[in-house]
Amino acid sequence: MDTTLRPASEHRCFGGTVAFYRHDSAVCGGEMRFSVYVPPQAQTGKVPVLYFLSGLTCTEETFQIKGGAQRLAAELGVMLVVPDTSPRDTGIANESADWEVGTAAGFYVDATQAPWASRFRMFSYVTQELPGLIGKHFPARMDREGIFGHSMGGHGALVCALRQPGRYRSVSAFAPICAPMRVPWGQKAFRTYFGADSEAWKQWDTTELIRAAGTRLPPLLVDQGTRDKFLGDQLKPEFLREACEQAGQPLTLRSQDGYDHGYYFVSTFMEDHLRYHAAALTA
Repeated sequence: MDTTLRPASEHRCFGGTVAFYRHDSAVCGGEMRFSVYVPPQAQTGKVPVLYFLSGLTCTEETFQIKGGAQRLAAELGVMLVVPDTSPRDTGIANESADWEVGTAAGFYVDATQAPWASRFRMFSYVTQELPGLIGKHFPARMDREGIFGHSMGGHGALVCALRQPGRYRSVSAFAPICAPMRVPWGQKAFRTYFGADSEAWKQWDTTELIRAAGTRLPPLLVDQGTRDKFLGDQLKPEFLREACEQAGQPLTLRSQDGYDHGYYFVSTFMEDHLRYHAAALTA
């Protein structure tokens, strides 16, 4: 596999660097993009890795620009890795016609239905190919990985961790899609990527995975805004709470009064999440 990285840009930031890369992905069958914040501590040794999975319509730039994470990541000595949200320009018909599925809406799953199956393999990309690149090209401690995300990316972070128990030392989410099988966003994406058989959807649904397997994760931290316009129809954190209670999975689910779904919310509570992750990754 060609593991050559093509740098797009690099920026000095809080003593470290934010850089953007492109590469040819064997997993996704074409070009993929990601960004990395390397903290100043990496100048003298390897540092822990924290992956952030972004939400619908976002790119590998969104978190780096809006998340407000680099200052504290520099203080804590944590590398931040952010993949794009899907393959792009794949040649699939109408791939960009609907913002809820296709381009920028990969849902961090491995599609099984044509024509998506050959390109939309974001789970394998995030959990296999991307970490391989990080371990090869960056001063990263690959034995100390954490993962978190927002909205669709919160779903992705939880599912990546649940399907690989013991892999991540810390897991958290901002306003995740908690039960995609039971909400319109998830149903549309899963029907597109997996077909009509809902039994095949269960292995990509956080609440179903927790119910089936029980306690598999480190203690979870999840924040949800009370004025999130997607709260009632798309996110369903009550289903996550119920599944965790039934399975004995430790969960801190915080309801943040007055906050909506966007990055003003995410950036407000970023410090809490980064300190939670750093405590586990640097212990």
